[in-house]
Amino acid sequence: MSLKFGTSGLRGLSTDLVGRASALYATAFGRSLLEAGIVAAGSAILIGRDFRPSSPEIAATAAAALEKIGFRPVDCGALPTPALAARGLAEGVASLMVTGSHIPADRNGIKFYRPDGEIDKADEQAIGAMAARLADDPAIGVATPARFPDEHAETVATFMARNRALLPQDLLRGKTIGIYQHSTVARDMLADLLSGLGAEVVALGRSDVFIPVDTEAVSAETLARLKAWAAEHRLDAIVSADGDGDRPLVADERGEPLRGDLLGLIAARFLGAQVVVTPVTSNSGIEAAGTFETRRTRVGSPFVIEGMMAALKEGRTGVMGFEANGGLLTASPFRIEGRKVAPLPTRDCFLPILAVLASSAEAGLSLRALAAEYRLPVADADRLENFPQEASSALMAHLRASPANLQAFLAPVGQVSGISDIDGLRVTLGDRSVIHFRPSGNAPEMRCYVEAADAAAARALLAKGLELIRDFQQLHG
Repeated sequence: MSLKFGTSGLRGLSTDLVGRASALYATAFGRSLLEAGIVAAGSAILIGRDFRPSSPEIAATAAAALEKIGFRPVDCGALPTPALAARGLAEGVASLMVTGSHIPADRNGIKFYRPDGEIDKADEQAIGAMAARLADDPAIGVATPARFPDEHAETVATFMARNRALLPQDLLRGKTIGIYQHSTVARDMLADLLSGLGAEVVALGRSDVFIPVDTEAVSAETLARLKAWAAEHRLDAIVSADGDGDRPLVADERGEPLRGDLLGLIAARFLGAQVVVTPVTSNSGIEAAGTFETRRTRVGSPFVIEGMMAALKEGRTGVMGFEANGGLLTASPFRIEGRKVAPLPTRDCFLPILAVLASSAEAGLSLRALAAEYRLPVADADRLENFPQEASSALMAHLRASPANLQAFLAPVGQVSGISDIDGLRVTLGDRSVIHFRPSGNAPEMRCYVEAADAAAARALLAKGLELIRDFQQLHG
């Protein structure tokens, strides 16, 4: 079975998760909550899902399993993860989201939320231990799903109201904004939200077939489509999200995506953040570009949440976080022009999209000009898909074995002058460029991140980094 917890939730092959496994992990989650006294028997639990083909069956199986142990499942349908999480937080109930986020349709996953928010690493261990304990229990099986209360419309309406209250009406009047709809559950909500703010909305690329969109490593095919759409429709921006709507994608008037960490940085300034928590993979220029304290973590929303909660315990206010994929999290309440924004400590694509569009409109700048004002080092990233986890583990072990191994591996790109091993290996080279190797935490992918003096140098360094990874795999089998 391929199931394991990664950077955000349980992930694995759809074929491994469909059936008894989804009942097992849903039961383990529910039992963990009950045994810890976090919820009482008979409590409601919210169930959501994305559009990938296996998600309805997994959601139905999980709901039936949770009902069997005394919960009252509520069907929230296909909707963005932050919408489900926001309702759970507001009502103090647990929730479960069936989604594989940005990974291909042959894979899927489950994200778990306690009544007080997204689970942490200790919760993951407890759920995993409970699942192991229950693995041979004959009482856990695939029950015939019952019909549960359908509260999709109510859940969506509540989240839309939250986002509509963030900006003045008609702020985006005169703007033409494309929405790359593909198969993201955020597509219709984004269209309604932006048109309600006065923008002329152009729907692009809607698909009934699931399309994996990774906002941190946008494919060459997607880049070409964005640039063509921007020119054809004379767009001011194109916005989109990953499959479950917790990671934003924003492209400028030329169809060139803004990096997720830049979106987070713009949002931090828009919100007036005092403390920003972000993984080591986010741009190294963030500290110099912000007026806030920056705290670095390992990759994954649980680590960002842990860092934000630590800041709150210290009595800090204005605490938020973001990841290099653009997902934005808030731990403190914020005020935008007098309007209070309740905390949402889970990845959200809506707030960063609105923050960037509002910042552009209020400054009278194009997105390209707005981005240039931040003067960040040029960063790029990509991944090698279908890269066996055994191969990535072997590579990382080799690079960590000795400084000589690392320098020999990187000799084609430069001299090693500094190393960070917070999450993967992040190496500063002699010319102050950066190359970072990191295996994905929940998929057979090897990621490479780079920073360089200009775009051409970044592209070249990224291409060479990926080539070095492939060469190592071929040489070592």
